[in-house]
Amino acid sequence: MANKDQNIDAYISKSADFAKLILNRLRHLVHKACPDVQETIKWGFPHFDYKGMMCSMAAFKNHCAFGFWKSKIMKDAAEMINKNENAMGHLGKIKSLADLPPDKKIIAWIKEAMKLNDDDVKLPERKRTPPAAPVEMPDVLLKAFYKNKIAGTKFNGLSNSHKREYVEWINEAKTEETKNKRVVQTVEWVIEGKSRNWKYMR
Repeated sequence: MANKDQNIDAYISKSADFAKLILNRLRHLVHKACPDVQETIKWGFPHFDYKGMMCSMAAFKNHCAFGFWKSKIMKDAAEMINKNENAMGHLGKIKSLADLPPDKKIIAWIKEAMKLNDDDVKLPERKRTPPAAPVEMPDVLLKAFYKNKIAGTKFNGLSNSHKREYVEWINEAKTEETKNKRVVQTVEWVIEGKSRNWKYMR
């Protein structure tokens, strides 16, 4: 009997109709290639483990993603990376079943990922990157937080990456009117504990 996690059943059932087709297909192929796979939810999306982390999939508003934990040392690493298109996975933004490679190819990748785990092949150590520079706040946002201390305190508690998302969004505004509207929206979302891209997160 397949090792299926009810949490992944729930994740798929809550996804958009186009995503259900893609996620169910990928899930089927993973189990077909790796009968001993273990399903789990990590970081809010489905993962498939086999003697360690192996691959994962996720659904977003307009696309799905599928990727391998050790993609960097797989034979088709260059092809996967080239298809990334800033998507979370390694097959680009999957918007329909037609965007998936042939089943035979996906199964071959899964079996390769299994062998890497069977052989206990490790990923190369990541190079340590220097800490990111502090986020420079636009004056208009500083003034807003001066007026709303709660929003300012909550903003300070965000990670640098989430702060930068808000700041870049405000700075990209073409007009002062748009900039002011984005500042108001930022204050509102920050108070609610939301990140800039909360609508696209599951």
